[in-house]
Amino acid sequence: MSDSSSPLRISLRAARANLAPGLALQAFAGALVAAYFLHDPTRAALDALAVFRERVGLPFALVSTAFFGGLLPALVMRFATATRGRRDDWRQVSAQTLFWAYKGWEVSFFYAVLARFVGEGRDFATIATKTFIDQCVYSPFFTVPCAWFFYTWVEKRFSFAAVLREFRRPGWYGRLMPLLVAGWGVWVPTVAIIFQLPTSLQLPLQNLVCCFYTLMVAFLTRPPAAEAKSTAPARR
Repeated sequence: MSDSSSPLRISLRAARANLAPGLALQAFAGALVAAYFLHDPTRAALDALAVFRERVGLPFALVSTAFFGGLLPALVMRFATATRGRRDDWRQVSAQTLFWAYKGWEVSFFYAVLARFVGEGRDFATIATKTFIDQCVYSPFFTVPCAWFFYTWVEKRFSFAAVLREFRRPGWYGRLMPLLVAGWGVWVPTVAIIFQLPTSLQLPLQNLVCCFYTLMVAFLTRPPAAEAKSTAPARR
């Protein structure tokens, strides 16, 4: 492996490439949280959203996360890449939408568990503990491997055998490093901002950032252009 293609260098390139949009998203999240505490109309609107979410319950988490994490990024990928016209395009869109609907339940449950066992305070210790658990336990040992597995499975046209071959290659976890490092650049500051909000509003804000992050994951895990061209079926 050349030095330029080492996991660390790929990770750093991915982090640099996503620095500007990541900062923009963090600035947006920070401005929204600041407006919630400082601007009465914004607080009233977000409180109304929180009431609506509590009234709707689980379907809100499923539909919201499915749209922002799955459907919208999948449509962007479909129309922005050279894979248009493949017969399994809409299978991919459907699979990604269903995957992120599940993630809506998962993240909502995870935030509720953190609120229950760590607390809902906005003090430094509470926010730092939640951020550490989210980014140093939940993310590297569950979220990133699951996302890599899913998007690799989708790119391999739903072939579990192809994904297992990737697992058998030496150093497969090192290939997750670009996702993890680039994800930290986006999510470490962002989740610290998200945890400032009441628990019922954390998922909606997470969904907005999730849309960008999902696109980043999809672009990082898709095969190189030459490989995609050589393996893509003939258009019909």
